[in-house]
Amino acid sequence: MTTSAKEQFVEKVDWTARFELIAAILSGLFILAAWLLSKNGTEAFSITLYILAFLIGGYAKAKEGIEETIKNKELNVEMLMVFAAIGSGIIGYWAEGAILIFIFAISGALETYTLNKSHKEISSLMEMQPEEAWLITEDGSEQKVPTASLSLGAVLLVKPGERIPVDGQVLSGITSVDMSAINGESIPVTKQENDELFAGTVNISGAIRMTMTKPSSETLFQKIIAMVQNAQSEKSPSQQFIERFEGTYVKIVLAAVVIMMFLPHFLLNWDWTTTFYRAIVLLVVASPCALMAAIMPATLAAVSNGAKRGVLFKGGLHLEHLSSLKAFAFDKTGTLTTGKPVVMDFIVRKDTNPKEALALFAGVESLSNHPLAKAIIQYANEQEVIPERNLHIEDVPGYGIKAETDNGMIRIGNPRFVGIDLVESFEDGIAETLANEGKTVIFMRDEHGIVALAALKDTLRKEAVTSIKELKALGIRTVMLTGDNEKTAHAIAEEVGVDSYVAECLPEEKVVHLKKLLKNYETVGMVGDGINDAPALATATSGIAMGEGTDVALETADVVLMQNDLNRLSYAIKLSRKMQRIVKQNVFFSIAVIAILIISNFMQVVDLPLGVIGHEGSTILVILNGLRMLNKIE
Repeated sequence: MTTSAKEQFVEKVDWTARFELIAAILSGLFILAAWLLSKNGTEAFSITLYILAFLIGGYAKAKEGIEETIKNKELNVEMLMVFAAIGSGIIGYWAEGAILIFIFAISGALETYTLNKSHKEISSLMEMQPEEAWLITEDGSEQKVPTASLSLGAVLLVKPGERIPVDGQVLSGITSVDMSAINGESIPVTKQENDELFAGTVNISGAIRMTMTKPSSETLFQKIIAMVQNAQSEKSPSQQFIERFEGTYVKIVLAAVVIMMFLPHFLLNWDWTTTFYRAIVLLVVASPCALMAAIMPATLAAVSNGAKRGVLFKGGLHLEHLSSLKAFAFDKTGTLTTGKPVVMDFIVRKDTNPKEALALFAGVESLSNHPLAKAIIQYANEQEVIPERNLHIEDVPGYGIKAETDNGMIRIGNPRFVGIDLVESFEDGIAETLANEGKTVIFMRDEHGIVALAALKDTLRKEAVTSIKELKALGIRTVMLTGDNEKTAHAIAEEVGVDSYVAECLPEEKVVHLKKLLKNYETVGMVGDGINDAPALATATSGIAMGEGTDVALETADVVLMQNDLNRLSYAIKLSRKMQRIVKQNVFFSIAVIAILIISNFMQVVDLPLGVIGHEGSTILVILNGLRMLNKIE
């Protein structure tokens, strides 16, 4: 989106809010002036001012009502208000009709304010997207160009203090990058050659060259913006029901008003003035303005609240679903765990120097790109051990690595590769103990037996345990679905505290188990981050993806945890449940007010001024109650 498009987007929203508020204020001033003039006996001029209050205050809502009526070929709430105001004027109640329009305009301005708050996160995200980038041309010079003109593979220069313009990879240079716009973390992350970069994040320290890997229209920022926009435009089932009900209800009200204009005169001996007056009051008090405002403001405020705190909902439907979930299934790697194994134990043969063994171990693994190999090299660096070089190795896929050293052949790999008997006898069977703790064990052997072993483990996310506890406190059952073996799965399940787990689970099997959970619990959420989780995310009642997950997971999920913080999951559920409580309060309150006012009108207890205040006052209270969703959930 270009800068001008951003400005137009923000200006359009701001102008609508300003216009409605100014119109409402002017309408109120005209009403006050008309009332003061009527006290001085200048009735004709006061009526003129009341009519001006009608036109100025009611313009926005009347225009909206007429356009919607023409578009849908069906009357709506806005048209009922127009009819009520006109009817009030016809029977000489100019002040009451003008006050009706004034309060209606105020409630409309409040609704627009809610929309503004929900759009705020989008406009702030838009501001983070650089519109220009330094393109390095074929002759090596730098040229500032629009990001929209860049193509895949473009080489860019990013200077210190600038925002990274597109998603890509570091080509050369080392720097620190402020990733807070993406993951919410305030601590800068070091980026060097081949590391991934995201548009909108800030290059802090060094100048780097980068290669563009995704079109500017498909950056993570664009996806975030699209998610929030879709969430705002997609209505919840409750809102859709209310809007479908609106057309029928308006017809019922108009029919009741017509009956009210004649029937009481003949059945109850009311005079024609009273009959017509009570029909107009009925038109005012029976209008479902409060009911129509019961859901949307609260939903928009909740979406805005979540976006502000790193939880993106793709629509009101998914926000509503979260409140009813009875169980959650979790992927393990990258979701409950960091997905990055670390060396937990390094044990050597009694007659072996630990540093020499680690140098040889790391030297062999330095020639591999396997995640476990990287973990061992990282461990050697932490121990300040320099890996041995100039080794001749042979990769044996599925088993391990052979290496020729000055002291003979060594093997590094799993028990089958180095010898199961040797593994079982090494250090009194320590390998089995480590495996039972959920650790992956790699062995190194020479011609005399096992030289050393490295026990690695994928560590839990620091917030995983507290997140599971919070979900249990909310009455939600937790299940872990993982492709790991039984021992590793059991150890992780015990550590994180889930209610149950399923081990050695292939992607298609995750869907099978999820369907079983759906059968038992009816509504189930799935949390994952990888391509293999996408089918399960799509199957679940609500699919929740980790923000650093794959594109497929992000696109399939209904909710995204942008900060990769599992604690946001319980926050999202609390947010959804609070929204449902507020919606129910609004619906019951608005229906009760309408019922009381209708009965009171029929009993001739409520006059038009009180009916206007009761009706429009309840609408404002409902909107204000919905705006409570903007507050942080404790």
